[in-house]
Amino acid sequence: MTRVAVIQPDIMLTLDWEGVIRNAALSETMRGEPVSEWLGRPWMETVSDIGGLQVRRMVEDARASGVSAYLQVTQRFPSGLEIPVEYTTVRLGGQAGLIAVGKNLQAVAELQSRLVAAQQAREQDYWKLREIETRSRLLFDASSEAVLVIAASTLRIVEANPAAIRELGLAPGWNFADEVAPRDRAAFRDVLLRAREQGRAPGVMMHLGTEATPWLLRASLMARNPGPVFLIQLTPATVQAQVQEMAEEQPRGVPLRGDALLEEMPDGFVVIDQGGTIRRANRAFLDLAQAGSENSVVGEKLDRWLAQPGMDATVLMQTIAQHGEVRLLPATLTGSLGTETEVEVSGAAIRAPVRGASDDQRMMGFIIRDIGRRMLASGEAAALRAALGALANDVGRVPLPAMVRSTAALVERACIERALRLAGNNRTAAADALGLSRQSLYAKLERYGLSEDREGSAEGRP
Repeated sequence: MTRVAVIQPDIMLTLDWEGVIRNAALSETMRGEPVSEWLGRPWMETVSDIGGLQVRRMVEDARASGVSAYLQVTQRFPSGLEIPVEYTTVRLGGQAGLIAVGKNLQAVAELQSRLVAAQQAREQDYWKLREIETRSRLLFDASSEAVLVIAASTLRIVEANPAAIRELGLAPGWNFADEVAPRDRAAFRDVLLRAREQGRAPGVMMHLGTEATPWLLRASLMARNPGPVFLIQLTPATVQAQVQEMAEEQPRGVPLRGDALLEEMPDGFVVIDQGGTIRRANRAFLDLAQAGSENSVVGEKLDRWLAQPGMDATVLMQTIAQHGEVRLLPATLTGSLGTETEVEVSGAAIRAPVRGASDDQRMMGFIIRDIGRRMLASGEAAALRAALGALANDVGRVPLPAMVRSTAALVERACIERALRLAGNNRTAAADALGLSRQSLYAKLERYGLSEDREGSAEGRP
């Protein structure tokens, strides 16, 4: 016996030959809507103004050909509810009248609305990314310093800004390591290793090109498809050499000038006025802020880089106004290229004369220390200590050689995981940092079950 599934329409209207409603029936899902007021009224008056034309067309088509096409109208209920409904109209036998069958499209309309909202949100995110990319590209091209992007695996130049092409004559595709003087190549490798471990490396004097011209080189590791890259910033070493010569000429017992000492500090140092505008910044702060020169940050608001909610420049200034100083306040500093660094901020304020001002103004100085590596190391150390503590419970139950092997395996696994994390899951870079061949690293990854979900980049894949 064949079963026929009967689907009840959401709305069924019985109409006379002129399209006046004589009876109305609703499905269970719409049973709560009163429709008795529709009886005796033309169907056209129960829909939206635009829907009236669609209703007239369906009534005329049904009278002429027996059935109308499916058309969508906005049905108005006596309660004030308006929902989209898709109708078709069918002629009954003889002059008995017409019947209109409708399907509620409210769920479909909601899905369409959500789809449009999702598409708009995706479009906004896309344009935000394009804006960030355009801004980064403008900064890259407009920088007065020579800036290069080199592949972490091959050290070949991926991009070079106009200053680098003009000053150094370098072009994409060249191997940057070949441009480094032989006497500086070991130091160059150390700079890249430190950049892999810490994300950035401080300025180091390098001699580049056939004439071995001195340059101050800074390196930062950046994630990028298909693999990580190094951002190399190059500054002519003339000014740096002059500062070093002045330091060497100082007689013993005579302290160096404060500016020179601040410039050599490993922690960032920045001076702002009472309006939050930067007046002085050392090289370490420029590295944290990913700025090319001091001129690019002087005159800018500190909030441009230190804008974490609850811990921005305004909060620091208010704290100094209340307590006279700040000590080891945690914050997040965002570089011009988008890199976020966990830092600790300490500072104080003094009254100092300012050029062009009649009275002394309040100046605030802050020491900004990068604690990102410390936080990462402390978390890893705690996990390793917990694992070793659990292993110590086996003393007396497991032979000593077996415990030594297990301990070595725990330490080796922790070192491999840290190297992969610092290298952005690039296996080639992690193997270089560990002093292993790629084949040896792959074997250890398989041994410790770390091979899954750690494909890294194209250069790091087998």
